[in-house]
Amino acid sequence: MKSPLIGITLDNADNTADSGRYEVGTGYSRAVAAAGGTALLLPHEPEQAADYAALCDGLILTGGVDPDTATLPSQWPGHGAVHANARVMDPRRQAFELALLAAADLTADKPVLGVCLGMQLMTLHRGGVLNQYMPDTHDADVVDRHRDGDHAVTLTADGPLGPAGDTAAIHSHHQQAVADAGHLRVVAQSVDAVIEAVDDPQRGFYVGVQWHPERGDAGPLSWGLVSRFVQSARKR
Repeated sequence: MKSPLIGITLDNADNTADSGRYEVGTGYSRAVAAAGGTALLLPHEPEQAADYAALCDGLILTGGVDPDTATLPSQWPGHGAVHANARVMDPRRQAFELALLAAADLTADKPVLGVCLGMQLMTLHRGGVLNQYMPDTHDADVVDRHRDGDHAVTLTADGPLGPAGDTAAIHSHHQQAVADAGHLRVVAQSVDAVIEAVDDPQRGFYVGVQWHPERGDAGPLSWGLVSRFVQSARKR
């Protein structure tokens, strides 16, 4: 049986196209390969986003720094000034990944997995709003745990992540969070009420997670989650 082709977005070295180099953590492609998929690394070519989306059986939007909310379409709820402490992503990367999401919208069964920044872009694309700097709204211990730490999340709805009520350990690395999921459904939260995962229940697999499953182990919300995503792409 042909293995599903999984498109994985790239980051820029030093977070700028001026570096002339792409980079991405090896955990993404290794988790895809372990699940029986074939990884395809996607360069930032917004004009070719629809072609890449059509070519791939599934898409992973990887982690990175922070979205540039000021350049979002003005009618989007998430549009607005960029927080002074935001680490804004390269504009060509943002344009490419938003174009990928728009292209994926045209194929209802196209599996999409957003990781950290990827989840935030999915949420903005679907009418959500970000908390642009968690230290403004949360205690220092909460910020430290989410900025670079392991903690548990609880599933709040049945879906691709598992049944409501399940808990699992995950690894987080972020300073922004989803404040309003827009047209997506919240399906996981942390004990401190940070939104940890969203999905679109009208699609087979359209999931964003605030944590990094590719940095984890074989647990259900780490490589196990990537495996379920790849199997969803295989079913296409």
